[in-house]
Amino acid sequence: MDWSRAKSALIFSFLLLNLLLGYQLWSEVRTEVNANANTAELPADKLQLMQQKKITLSTNLPSETPRMGDLTYLLQSDSMENRKAALIIPPVDSSVVFTSKQLTRSLGDLIADLDEYSYDVHSSRDGVFVLQRMVDGRPMFQTKLELYNSNLKITAFLQDRVEITGTGEAQQVLSASKIVSSLIESYLENGSVIVDIQLGYYGQIFDSEVQVATPAWRVMLDDSKVYYVDAISGEVLTDNTEDKL
Repeated sequence: MDWSRAKSALIFSFLLLNLLLGYQLWSEVRTEVNANANTAELPADKLQLMQQKKITLSTNLPSETPRMGDLTYLLQSDSMENRKAALIIPPVDSSVVFTSKQLTRSLGDLIADLDEYSYDVHSSRDGVFVLQRMVDGRPMFQTKLELYNSNLKITAFLQDRVEITGTGEAQQVLSASKIVSSLIESYLENGSVIVDIQLGYYGQIFDSEVQVATPAWRVMLDDSKVYYVDAISGEVLTDNTEDKL
């Protein structure tokens, strides 16, 4: 037996095992650190309740609390009942949606104000890319541009167009940590997984030309359930209760 070769092989095996164990440990520590970073702003009692209900926060908890006011705007699209998707002829490659410059170059002559919309991966679904109308870098959650795709081609679109006419008095919004704490306590079911938290504007569309959207936090779960929460009052806008933070 070549003891020298056997010794070298044994040493190499131990080194490889140590590397694998070290990587596993590093992965576990990184996961724990990320989880702690995501929940660091939550109160201790809400963290405890979150653990009891097995609720997971798999995204960053935004720390921003800017001053924002209501948006007043005019609808420029047809009524919701009569709208139909417009065909794109010839269809364009679906990959353009991931790059704003390519998207504008490919569809900017066909879709009005295209540069004012931003791709929303969390709202998109199979066969439909969803883009949100942006105002000062923040999405209007109920004002969308939908790009229908099939066989790696964008084949049609359906667009909400608006004209911003005014902004209400700006007030400081509630923190995302306060919003999430309220949802953990009163709304989220056991095992819920939060995958996205964004600050923007939300308003139900009424049968009127003039519309209003209020500052709102959008909290999305992995099962596609969405909570819109008024960023000023704390009212959960997608629920009929009168609960406030």
